[in-house]
Order: sequence, then structure tokens, then C-alpha cells
Amino acid sequence: MKKIFPLSVPGHQAPRVVEQIKSDVRKYIKRERKKKLPEGVDFWDFDCKVGQGEVAPETKHVEELIPAIDEASASACASVYIEILAKPGHRQSKSEA
Repeated sequence: MKKIFPLSVPGHQAPRVVEQIKSDVRKYIKRERKKKLPEGVDFWDFDCKVGQGEVAPETKHVEELIPAIDEASASACASVYIEILAKPGHRQSKSEA
């Protein structure tokens, strides 16, 4: 998913727009995680980027997406860019990490 979400929509309250964006992100991640795993893959991992308005997007962990959306809404920018790409993940033992 690569999408630019406007943070202000005429006729809608700003907090409701932010909650809708968060809901869309959560639904997309949940839908991707339900897909069948390829042979030899342990889980679905995600490459995520978030950018505020015209600023270049920053790489974030999937758990940092929702706080990044909150941060973008608090900074009063016009839009937020969200990029989430699923990739196969392989578990590593703690001794290897």
C-alpha cells in the first residue's frame, strides 16, 4: 500500500479522519498477515515508511506507524504519506541476534 492520506476533509472532524486512517492501516496489515505463507517462510514482515506532507518519508517499524500518524496530525500538516510493503520474514534465535 502506497497512499497519501489527507488529514483535513471538509465536513468531517479532524480526530475522526485520523481514526479512519489508523483503521485503514490496521485493516491492511491484518489482511496481509492472513495471506498464505510461501514455503520456508515463518511470518509476514513489513517495510514501512511514513512522511508528513511534502517531507521525504522515514523508514519506520510496523509498531511505530500509529504513533507516526498521531505525530503528523499533531504537527498540523495537510497530509501524511504511508507506504507498507509485505515481505517474507524468517525467525532468528536470540543467540544469532
